[in-house]
Amino acid sequence: MKVVILGSSGGNPGVRQYVSSYLINGSIAIDAGCLGLHGSPEQQERVRHVFLTHSHSDHTTSLPIFIENVWTPSPDCPFVYGSAETLDTLQRSVFNNEVWPDFVALSERMPPFLRLKALQPEVSVGIAGITVTPVCVEHTIPTFAYVVQDGDSAVIFGADSAPTTRLWEIASVTPGLKAVFLEASFPNRMKALAEASRHLTSDLFGVEAAKLPEGVRIIAVHMKVRYRAEIETELNALGIPLLEIGECEREYIF
Repeated sequence: MKVVILGSSGGNPGVRQYVSSYLINGSIAIDAGCLGLHGSPEQQERVRHVFLTHSHSDHTTSLPIFIENVWTPSPDCPFVYGSAETLDTLQRSVFNNEVWPDFVALSERMPPFLRLKALQPEVSVGIAGITVTPVCVEHTIPTFAYVVQDGDSAVIFGADSAPTTRLWEIASVTPGLKAVFLEASFPNRMKALAEASRHLTSDLFGVEAAKLPEGVRIIAVHMKVRYRAEIETELNALGIPLLEIGECEREYIF
């Protein structure tokens, strides 16, 4: 399995992750914060499946641009997956003919732009040899983490979340688990903000990391760019085994 954290800044994209998108094997995306701004339309067209963790704009903001970029007058189109709540928000607040044309309605009258697929918690979806399982986590709105398996290895995308339990119960029994992409949004001095917004500080990241099985790589992501250096220093001081600081545009192979 190949995973790339997509960069979202024209300058120093390796560390400036302003919005969230991951690309799996070049054809499956987790979130669309910068998916529609990455590469050429032909490269974007390879992505046929987009799994949204939740509807916050740093995870969805370039989705309309992506859908426009990859559209061709053919029956083929991308599938967009998420919770019923996430997809409902997209239709009400994005594809509403005010923020963006209603691609959902247009897809019923002409060659489709996209198809929406609602997911149920812990009900897996199989795509081209990849199995994706949504798991509910603790955020301010309904949010899915995703367990992604290819038969040989498994990777977890932890999404935006405060400390959680069910995801790590599933992690403990997931065969071939190689890595977890885990958020570390705020430095410890911003604990009150992290708690209010249901995110992790560096110390809370350490608490969650301790819940994982031994031997699993833990890749820190979703660090607020202004505080990244401070968060990195705090994370490295924790002495977490197999900790890595996530780097955009790098190809991770599991």
